[in-house]
Amino acid sequence: MSLSPALLEILACPEDKGPLYYVEAESLLYNPRLRRRYDVRDDIPVMLIPEATTIDDSEHDRLMALIESSSISPTFDADSSAG
Repeated sequence: MSLSPALLEILACPEDKGPLYYVEAESLLYNPRLRRRYDVRDDIPVMLIPEATTIDDSEHDRLMALIESSSISPTFDADSSAG
């Protein structure tokens, strides 16, 4: 099971309020701006800042390559939501 499209449309990083990338294959939501991942456990996103994991450069590069190769879109368009 995966996260519903309606939920994904409203999910934002709790720290910088920006969009996230949902990497369903790895059960995580990723914020590339802060290099922070939020786990999805039992189809529930764990969006608590203290529970997030800050990742290193190599993991960031790996995740971004996966996001690009899988054509994963952000949870929302940050440009259209500003204002």
